[in-house]
Order: sequence, then C-alpha cells, then structure tokens
Amino acid sequence: MKKNILKNNGVQSLLASLLCIVLGLLIGYIVLLFINPTGAGEAIMTVIKNFLTYNRADTQMKYFGNTLVKTAPLLMCALSILFAYKVGLFNIGAAGQYCFGVALSLYAALGLGWSWLPCMLLAIAAGCVLGAIVGLLKAYCNVNEVISGIMLNWIMLYTTNMILTNVKEATSPYTVQMRSSGTAALLPTLGLDKLFNDNGYVTLAIPLAILLAIVVDVVLNKTRFGYELRATGNNKFAAKYCGMAEKRNIILSLMISGALAGMGGFVYAVTTANCSANGDVAGFGFLALAVMIFGNWKPLNIAGASLLFGLFKCIAAAYSSLDINGDGVYWLAEIGISSHVYRMLPYLITLVVLAFTSKKSRAPKAEGIPYDKGQRQEKHKKEAPARVLLFALFYMDFTKDGLRT
Repeated sequence: MKKNILKNNGVQSLLASLLCIVLGLLIGYIVLLFINPTGAGEAIMTVIKNFLTYNRADTQMKYFGNTLVKTAPLLMCALSILFAYKVGLFNIGAAGQYCFGVALSLYAALGLGWSWLPCMLLAIAAGCVLGAIVGLLKAYCNVNEVISGIMLNWIMLYTTNMILTNVKEATSPYTVQMRSSGTAALLPTLGLDKLFNDNGYVTLAIPLAILLAIVVDVVLNKTRFGYELRATGNNKFAAKYCGMAEKRNIILSLMISGALAGMGGFVYAVTTANCSANGDVAGFGFLALAVMIFGNWKPLNIAGASLLFGLFKCIAAAYSSLDINGDGVYWLAEIGISSHVYRMLPYLITLVVLAFTSKKSRAPKAEGIPYDKGQRQEKHKKEAPARVLLFALFYMDFTKDGLRT
C-alpha cells in the first residue's frame, strides 16, 4: 500500500517551514503598512527580490555565509536548552550562561590578549559553573530551576555589562572590534572563508556547531547516559525506583547545558564585529527556546530550525544596514522605515512558526513537574508497582544488551 507523500513527517515539516516563511513575510508587510503605508509595498518587494535574485553570485555566497554565522551560536544555545529538557528541566538560565560566555570571551580576548582556545574553554567553564549552581539548588534545595535561572539571568546581564565596560570603545556602547585588538582569539577559517567570497566571519564555528548537534543526538539516543536522561525526563518517579541517580542526572544535565550555552556565547563573541550586552546578546538565549520547540526536541531537526531562524536574523541585519546592490544606495533605509522594524521581524515570524508547529511538538512528559519525593509517592502510590516493574525490566534489558527498538 502506497503511502501518501504529503503524510510524511519530513515533507510536512518542510511544507510547514515554507508556509511559515510566507506567513511571516505577510505579517511583516502588515506591520510595515501600519508604520509607513506608502513605502510598505516597496520595502517588502525589495526584501524578496534581492534575497531571491542577487545581481552577483559572490554577494549571494557572502550573505549565505552570514546566515551560517548567525546560525552557529543559535544552534548551540538551542542544544543547551534541549539537553536540560530531556531530564524534564527548563533551563531558562541558558540566556545568562550565554551572556556570561560572551563577556568572559571578549574580556579574555580584548583585555588579556588570550588566543581562541583558552577563551573557548573559559566560556565553557563559565557556563558549566552557572549550570551547576542551578542544578545543585534544584537537586538538594528543591529550588525551581526557572526561578533560579531567571535570577541568574539578571545577575549575569549586569555582570556582563560591567565586564564589557572594560573593553568597550570610548565613544560608543559597543566593545572594541575583535579584528583590530583581539586577532589572536579569532577562530581559524580552515579555508571556509574562500567558499563564501572571502567572508572572514565564516570560521571553524560552523562545522563545530554541526558536530555538536550530531554528538548531542548520539549521546541522547545511543548511550546509556542519554537513555537515563530521557527516562528521568519521562518519569522521574519510575527512574528513582529503578536505581537511577536522578540528582546526579539533574546536576550533570544542567552542567552540560550550561557548557553548551557558554560555548554559544564564545562563538557569538568571536564572530561578531563588536557587541553590547543590551542587544542581541541577551536576546539570543531566549530565541533559542523557540528554535528548540520548532525543532521538535530533536537535535538534527533543531539544526535545520537554527538555519531558518539564522536566516531571519541575517535578513533583519543585512537589509537595515547593508548596501545590497553595491551602488551606494541603502534601499530600505531610503524608504524611511526604522531599522528597528526589520530587527523586529524575526521575532514576529517566530510567533507564526510556533503557532503552526507547537501542536505537533512533544516535550518530555515530566517537563515542568518538579521532583518532590513525598508528593510523587502519594500521587503514584496505586499505579507505581506495575509501572516500576515494567520500567525496571526495560532498563535491565537496555543495560545488558543495549536499547532495543
């Protein structure tokens, strides 16, 4: 019996993505109509025309490289949130871990003159420590990870501002440009810049982000450790009675989650000309949550979702500030619409994407349910014996011969 190709999950995801792009552009057009009715049509047509038909192939490759540059840190942040979600934890603190990674990377590179490897390790360690704090508070003090994460986000945002003050330009709120003062910290390009019209921002970060997505997928789905994380996320009560160390899993998952977010911050820091903690730095961590949900909690799907959202952010940045046609005319700036409107569009499109994809998203069953030993024992007292027996048999079968599907 032939299966309808339209019912294939991959085809449906592709069609949903294309539909979301169209609807996102439509919403963007409606917003522009309210702001500047006379220039809205010209603005949206300029975006579509120049994106689909560049007058120069080298410009097309350069902008595609910029899209990949935006994608890499976003993917790392989304993988960070995913890792915690698999244990039923909501690591909203990824935004702060990401910010702290940016701050320490920039300070080490611009203020101390460190090379890229020590800067990266410092950012990873910083995110790992913050994740460990949230994990310890959750595991041993039963502090909700959302509350502690939000508090740390604000602490890290202010800390980031204080740190970046030491390496910012004298006449602007932005940091000194990495390519003028921190060249030792720039990631090697491995020749990738040549493929994208000498785009020096296309570096090792891109294959590194792809590799991390594959590694996270393998760890979560092909290893005993990943199986325990998923089992804990689906039913902490059963996992506890099967002998799984749920506290260890909570702490380790949040440490790994923080490390991934910190690495994302490092990648953003060394692939951006200069930055301020008040802008995209703070917003990237939260946008990663939407990317994770759009990717349906699957690492490789999240990689594709990151590319889509990276494209939106690239469009917003490029069309508000770059000379697309090389003729000295900034098309959209000439129309008279504020650049902030174009920077707003990716977030509007995000809402549209989530409206059409969230219904099919499947979070871990225990997500959002705090692990309270007494409360769970009372709640599951009647059904626990049969459930735990089945769970234990399945777990022992996995540990003996590997997971069977």
